[in-house]
Amino acid sequence: MPRKQPTARQQRLGRELRRLREAAGLTARQAAGQLGVISVTMSQIESGVAGVSEARIRRMAAQYACEDAELIDALVEMATIRVDGWWEEYRELLPPSFLDLAELEHHASFVQEAGTTHVTGPLQTEDYARAVFAYWRPELPADELEARVAHRMKRKAVLGRNGECPYTAVLHESVLRTRVADRRVACAQLDEILGQSERPGITVRVIPFRVDGFAGASAALLYAGGRVPALDTVQKDTPSGSGFVDAAAQLQSMRTLFRKVESASLEPAPSRDFIHRLAKEL
Repeated sequence: MPRKQPTARQQRLGRELRRLREAAGLTARQAAGQLGVISVTMSQIESGVAGVSEARIRRMAAQYACEDAELIDALVEMATIRVDGWWEEYRELLPPSFLDLAELEHHASFVQEAGTTHVTGPLQTEDYARAVFAYWRPELPADELEARVAHRMKRKAVLGRNGECPYTAVLHESVLRTRVADRRVACAQLDEILGQSERPGITVRVIPFRVDGFAGASAALLYAGGRVPALDTVQKDTPSGSGFVDAAAQLQSMRTLFRKVESASLEPAPSRDFIHRLAKEL
C-alpha cells in the first residue's frame, strides 16, 4: 500500500534510485519495462511513496550499470532496515521535519554543526531551548512548546553513542554571549557546553570576535555523514522552515562552507578555555 507521508529518509532513497536511472540515460518508462513493473510503480518508488525490496534494488543497480558496491549496499540498508526510534512518539505532535532530523542524526556516521545564531540543538539546555521556542511568533500552544523542548532534549542521544558518531559544533562568540533568557540560563548553558565538550567523540570549537576574515554569520548548518559520502545530508534553516540538501554540487558547497567556518575557529582546548573565561564574566 502506498505511504501517505513518506519520511525524508524514504524520499532520499527514491531520489538516489532516480539519480542512478538518469545517470544510465533511461526514462522512467524504460526502467519500469526492464524491471517488469508499470510506470506508476516506478514513480512511487522514486518518490518514496512505495517501498522497494533488496532484490529489486540490486536488479535496478544492475540495469543501471552501477558498480559502486558500497553505495548499493547503503541503499539496500536504507530500504530494509526500519528503526522505530524515540522520535516516533512525536508523530502527530510535531511537524515531520522534527522527526526527519532525529532520524537523520540516528543513522549518521558523523554530525558537524555550525552555530552562528543559536547554540546548536543537541548542546542546548532545556531552559535555553524553551526560551528559543517561546520567542516564535505567533506563539506556540503550551503543549506544542513543551513537546518541541522535550524532542530537542532527546536529540542529545546523538551525543551519547560512545564516539560511534563523532559530533563537532563550531559556535561563534556572539552565540555564547547572547542571553536568550537571563543570566542563570546563560551560565547553565555555558556549563552544559563545557561538560559535553569533555565527552568522547564530542568537539566544540569557538570563533572569537577578534578573528579576522570571518564573513560566515549566516553559515548555520548541520552536516550529517551518510554511510557513503554520496549519501551525506545537510539540514539548513530558512525563513520558511528547515530543509534538507542532498544534491552532489550542493553537498560539496556545504562541505567547503563548513571547512571555512571551522578554519576560523580555535582548537578545542583553547575553545574550552575561552568558554571558561566567558562564564566567569557573566
